[in-house]
Amino acid sequence: MPRTVRELFDALPPLPGFRVEVIEGKLIVSPMGNPEHTWMAVDLHNALLPLSIERGWRGAPGGLNVCIQGPRDSFVPDYVLTPPDCHRWGAGELLSSGVIMVAEVVSPSSVRIDREDKVRLYALGQVPVYLLIDPLAKEPSATVHSDIKKDIYDTIFTVPLGKPLYLPDPVDFELDTSIFMV
Repeated sequence: MPRTVRELFDALPPLPGFRVEVIEGKLIVSPMGNPEHTWMAVDLHNALLPLSIERGWRGAPGGLNVCIQGPRDSFVPDYVLTPPDCHRWGAGELLSSGVIMVAEVVSPSSVRIDREDKVRLYALGQVPVYLLIDPLAKEPSATVHSDIKKDIYDTIFTVPLGKPLYLPDPVDFELDTSIFMV
């Protein structure tokens, strides 16, 4: 019998069509995004694919769990970029400190979580680059968070969708955010 939310999460069978995450002691079950949401993650994957191949990295839109080192929260980013030997938490989760970059696409059900909770927790988990694609902002935008100091992203840069956005080291890539315009 599970005694904690994390133990319950670990015991759950797959729930097709749902994203299941543990965020600060809460089990969050939400439907997968709409097609536009998914296409943005796929467009990011396609944009980064040549870089991933060149550097021997692996990138995947949606579906991979990332365990936040420390609190052991578990997220399913809309996109994750890793080295081929990314450290794991158990068999099914990537360990956050081994991930190169994660990206989230804000949806109506994830506004606060993506803009606030995950920014803080990805930094705590030592994910070097967090990309937030926000088509729901007053002015649709993309924001890159990087340069972790004292478990907080120290550098934050936002551009309106359609403008280039530099993804800093270790990614070191200029992203054309017009790919996210719907």
